[in-house]
Amino acid sequence: MIRPGLCSVTFRGLDVPRVVELAAHADLECIEWAGDVHVPPGDVDAARRARKATEDAGLAVASYGSYLRFEGAVEEVAAEGEAVLASALALGAPRIRVWAGSAGSADVGPEQRARLVARLAAFARRADAEGVDLGLEFHGRTLTDEIGSTLRLLDEVGEVNVRSYWQPHQDMPEADALDTLREVLPRTSSIHVFSWWPGHERLPLAERSSLWREVFTLLQAHDRENGGERDALLEFIPGDDPDLLPREAATLRELLGEAARAAQ
Repeated sequence: MIRPGLCSVTFRGLDVPRVVELAAHADLECIEWAGDVHVPPGDVDAARRARKATEDAGLAVASYGSYLRFEGAVEEVAAEGEAVLASALALGAPRIRVWAGSAGSADVGPEQRARLVARLAAFARRADAEGVDLGLEFHGRTLTDEIGSTLRLLDEVGEVNVRSYWQPHQDMPEADALDTLREVLPRTSSIHVFSWWPGHERLPLAERSSLWREVFTLLQAHDRENGGERDALLEFIPGDDPDLLPREAATLRELLGEAARAAQ
C-alpha cells in the first residue's frame, strides 16, 4: 500500500491547523511534519499539538522531517539527536528523516565519512530502542548524492531500521532517475513527490506524469511481491500555492491508482 500524503514543509508560511485543513480537504492520508517551522526539535508541546490536530482530522503522522545532519561537536550532535527523537516520539512519528551531512560524496574524505557513519549508526540504535526508523534524505550535497554512495552508506551504517527516501535528483533525466530507484528500491521507505524541470522550475505534477507513473508502478510491483507499506508525500507544488493542492493531490491519487491496477 502506498499512502498519498503531504510534506508540511510545502507550506512553511502556514500554521499547523491550516496545513492539516489543506491536507484533509485534498483527501490526503498522512503528513510528514517538518522540523524547521512546524515542529521544532525538542518542542514536545508543539509536537503533541501537531499530532492531535492531525489525528483529529482523520489523518496519520507519516514521519518527522528533521534536519539532523550529524555535524559539529560530539556534544552538540548528541543533544540535537535527543531533541529530534523527543519531538518524533511526542509526534507519534514512526520514522525520522535525517540527512547524511552537508557535502557531496566526492568532497568527503574517508575520516569524515567514517565519523558521520558512526554518528548515524549510533543515532539509529538510539531510535530503534524507541521503535523509530530512520529515512535518509536522498539529496544532492550529501552522501546520498549518487546511488553508489547511497548504497554504500546503508551498508556502512548496517542498522536494519535505516532506509533511504527517494526522489529524482535535480536535473537528472527521467531514465537515469528511474535507474537509481531500481537500485535502491528494496531499501527505500518514503517517496518525496514533486515535478521540477528543468532545475528548480516547479511544474504541475501531471507534466511529469510519465516519470511518476513508472515510479509508482515499480513500487507497487515490488511491494506486491515483498509486502510492506510506504508513503508518497507531495512536496514543493507550483508557487507554494495552497489553492493548487487539491489538483496536485488528485493527480497523485490518480497515478497511484493506475499503478495499483497495473500491478494486479
